Amino acid sequence: MTGILRPTAADLAAARDRTLEDLIAPDLRILFVGINPGLWSGATGFHFARPGNRFWRAIHKAGLTPRLVDPSEQRELLGYGIGVVNLVARTTATAAELSSDELRDAAAALMAKVELYRPLKVAFLGVSTYRVAFGRPKASVGRQQHRIGESEVWVLPNPSGLNAHYQLPALVEAYGALR
Repeated sequence: MTGILRPTAADLAAARDRTLEDLIAPDLRILFVGINPGLWSGATGFHFARPGNRFWRAIHKAGLTPRLVDPSEQRELLGYGIGVVNLVARTTATAAELSSDELRDAAAALMAKVELYRPLKVAFLGVSTYRVAFGRPKASVGRQQHRIGESEVWVLPNPSGLNAHYQLPALVEAYGALR
């Protein structure tokens, strides 16, 4: 992936608390919900922009996109019926900086957004965060029993390179089940 210039340390520091534009439209096939943007994404303006993030490779290898899309080409996802938003809008160095209250408050706003845009499926990328945000401590990876409006709810592993529990083949398998 080469469409993004490497942010400087100053760029990353200045990115704290920025927000990213939602990549969303009515009636998508899939709406991916990240936890919140990292500093690299905040600095570049692109979702899942950090080179170690495996989101773009996972969705391609899982058959959700016909080719490997670069973060700088993220708007192309809408043409494939895919959108991306974040549970919490503000950029942080790590998701550990988010409080449980902030996650729960963000869940209410996200549910309203999902009911407005009506994606077929909503896929949360991070089981631990999903458990806290939605008060479902026993949730596991996969399709969930509840819905948001008419949308199916899925929980998938976080594609961050920091998530050592899931290597790319396991991410591809989990994301492929969503397809």
